[in-house]
Amino acid sequence: MSLVRLAAAISASIVATVASSALAAEPIVGRASVTDGDTVVIRDTRIRLHGIDAPESAQTCQDAAGKDYRCGQAAALALSDRIGQSPISCEPRDTDRYGRTVAVCRKGAEDLNAWMVSQGHAIAYRRYSTDYVSAETAAKAAKRGIWAGTFQEPTDYRKAKRSGGDNPAPAAAVAGGCAIKGNISAKGDKIYHMPGTRNYERTRIKESDGERMFCTEAEAQAAGWRAPRG
Repeated sequence: MSLVRLAAAISASIVATVASSALAAEPIVGRASVTDGDTVVIRDTRIRLHGIDAPESAQTCQDAAGKDYRCGQAAALALSDRIGQSPISCEPRDTDRYGRTVAVCRKGAEDLNAWMVSQGHAIAYRRYSTDYVSAETAAKAAKRGIWAGTFQEPTDYRKAKRSGGDNPAPAAAVAGGCAIKGNISAKGDKIYHMPGTRNYERTRIKESDGERMFCTEAEAQAAGWRAPRG
């Protein structure tokens, strides 16, 4: 092959590569169906929302009163309701190990990824991006969504499920930063339960009865609660 023909072939290859990259970066636009709180499908293309992590579909969390609820299902429904019947536009950023397109999706000018985090339906996925940390901080301060009670970070939930666990590993529970349960027994004893202890999971907090969550053991003790005996 002559130098001229070789140069032409290389040039054509570069042009094709650039064109292919440009094509791959084109927004994916259309009506979306919601798989879960951070995954949608547009025309058979599975799209993982960039920079956020929502509770898994089967995951449960606890609300402010300590009652279990399907937080994964709630996240998916919130995203579905927000999108409604409107088309959305997803700008590809990457492809994940499951073959999904990782993208920032918008309904009009609204960043849906940011909206999910700001409403407490997902957390900032710091492992891959810090784009939505400020939205998470605001949601946590306002105790929106999952921040109103306690929850296990989705990554920890997935690890627990892979290892045969069932829903949260208590030590990973998060509650706007406060995960210690201040319970009042039938005898009137004020007892606090730390994540990971024997009665933690079955303890339910009823604020109307004076029960509450604490952020630290010292805070619980200062308020008159004690650790379980035995």
